[in-house]
Amino acid sequence: MANAEDETETVCRVCGFEGEVFWEGGWPNEAAICPCCDNEPDVGDASVMGLRNYRGYWVGQGAPWSSPSAEREHKRQGWDLMRQIQNIPPQWR
Repeated sequence: MANAEDETETVCRVCGFEGEVFWEGGWPNEAAICPCCDNEPDVGDASVMGLRNYRGYWVGQGAPWSSPSAEREHKRQGWDLMRQIQNIPPQWR
């Protein structure tokens, strides 16, 4: 059984974007900033309450992408906010 120190998180805790290493071995990857919601690991997602507030604010603003090039690429592929949010692990919902 793996412990938290062995885990690598590749899904943004705030928006469910998949593809970056956001947390590794229980530590935030400070070089990773989510191209979708602009969350920086350990800033907006250090606690469940904090990330829920960040997520609510982001969705309330229309779920804008922080990276226009990533937005174009994902929307061209049929990006769907509700489908992406389903990627969020249960402990961070």
